[in-house]
Amino acid sequence: MPNTHSRRSAIKNIVAGTAALGTSSILSSNALASEQKKQQALKGNINHSVCQWTYSFITVEELCKAVKDIGFNAIDLMGPKDWPMLQKYGIYSSMCYIDGDVSLTNGFNDKANHASLIKSYEDVIPLMVKAGYKDVICFSGSRHGMSDWVGLDNCTEGLKKLMSLAEKNGITIQMELLNSKVDHKDYMCDKTAWGVELCKRIGSPNFKLLYDIYHMQIDEGDVIHTIRDYHEYIGHYHTGGVPGRNEIDESQELYYPAIMKAILATGYKGYVAQEFIPAAEDKIASLRKAVHICDV
Repeated sequence: MPNTHSRRSAIKNIVAGTAALGTSSILSSNALASEQKKQQALKGNINHSVCQWTYSFITVEELCKAVKDIGFNAIDLMGPKDWPMLQKYGIYSSMCYIDGDVSLTNGFNDKANHASLIKSYEDVIPLMVKAGYKDVICFSGSRHGMSDWVGLDNCTEGLKKLMSLAEKNGITIQMELLNSKVDHKDYMCDKTAWGVELCKRIGSPNFKLLYDIYHMQIDEGDVIHTIRDYHEYIGHYHTGGVPGRNEIDESQELYYPAIMKAILATGYKGYVAQEFIPAAEDKIASLRKAVHICDV
């Protein structure tokens, strides 16, 4: 006859051991999940954003959810009609857009556009103030046969009419630098030096340049040097892979961690918005990866 006491002791030890293994497994699993979450957490040095139009294949609400899941809280190039959705999810409009009224081709370089453009900005600035937003985009327009110097004079004249309103309300109007070689043929504000001259002529801290890294790599290169030299005139940054404007990973010619470190070294505290067109099958994963590449 077996020893009952010994049998009970053995079973008790086995159960205790199994329980210990189970607890250990749970603890290990929790520790792993905690470590993975820690590794995915953003450092907080860069204020990340994403341009909505590059993710227009999903709804604004879906993009808001993806942004929150990745761990940042801003979306670029959003007009007033979409601000309520952003506010629902606690997402900031890091660069405002004027729905239907702002054109890349017909901009401030043509006096014929001044009256309608000025009214559009006068209408949207009070809405921005009410919503708590600070930055709004503008464009030079295309040359249409006009010289850069005439365009510079015209942009200065038109934008100066908005500076008092912008300054009074703490709003920064930012002109985007775009390449005229590949994507926006004939666009006037296609060189940093031209944009910097415009900033100097306007002479207001409430007018800056939106430095699009993708565009400026195409038209002039020397990105880090340019950022170091002209950072005081730059109020916002966009990304994009060169060539092709796709993911900003090892498939393209720019090394974004170095660029981000150069931006931080200038003391920049604004936003860096991803503006690549995702080519990979998992497009949200592409956004997550891009944000982490830039999170130096």
